[in-house]
Amino acid sequence: MKKFTAQYYLLLAFLTLLLLPNTTAAQSERIKDFNQNGWYMYFGDHSLTDKWGVHTELQIRRYNLLKDPQQLLIRTGVNYNITDNAMFTLGYGFIETYPYGDFPAADDFVEHRIYEQLQLKGSISRVGLLHRYRLEQRWVQSPITSDYTYLNRARYMLRATLPLAGTTIEAREPYLAAYDEVFIGFGNNIQRNIFDQNRAYLALGYRFSDAAALEVGYLNHIVQKASGMVFEHNHTLQVGLTYNIDFRKQ
Repeated sequence: MKKFTAQYYLLLAFLTLLLLPNTTAAQSERIKDFNQNGWYMYFGDHSLTDKWGVHTELQIRRYNLLKDPQQLLIRTGVNYNITDNAMFTLGYGFIETYPYGDFPAADDFVEHRIYEQLQLKGSISRVGLLHRYRLEQRWVQSPITSDYTYLNRARYMLRATLPLAGTTIEAREPYLAAYDEVFIGFGNNIQRNIFDQNRAYLALGYRFSDAAALEVGYLNHIVQKASGMVFEHNHTLQVGLTYNIDFRKQ
């Protein structure tokens, strides 16, 4: 995973463009909904043994940066380290979404989610790379009837980090972070939003210690609603704290 060719990235960019609904007919039907959001997040991967660990995550997402609620996300999982550079996770997420934007949901609604995830680490020179592949099985509540609909979704994220002092990111050093993640719906009950979301992110990070880091950045978040007509363009402030506890030392 340490070396990747330029052709790989060109292919990835080409496939991403193909997946985006960018035909002239589709563009003529689009309704754009612009929002300013703030996501305030905590992430932790805690080692229990050399192979096993626990993932914990809390995200408080706000509409109008801080003023109004947008979403609450709680996610946990069991990690298994296949190698030093490969980790598999099986987990559960609880999500509560509130009405926001110019095309809000009729009421609050919740989602229960099971996910399977594979993370692969690599590098190109000083740039650290992370590939994250995730499958999600989603039970999404209707805000009108309270009934649940089952949905499948696949996600792929490519994340890069660049140290700003030295060749690696060490304690008490800043760094740059960027990622792009595409969401694709598939299976029964998918409507016109096979392309579900895209997230493009750029941030400045600071590693306080081997266990803790903070990132503050901008997320360009595009969401296609189920109708295929409404596209959210969410300009989002992200503040993320990572704190990993190694219980093997206890």
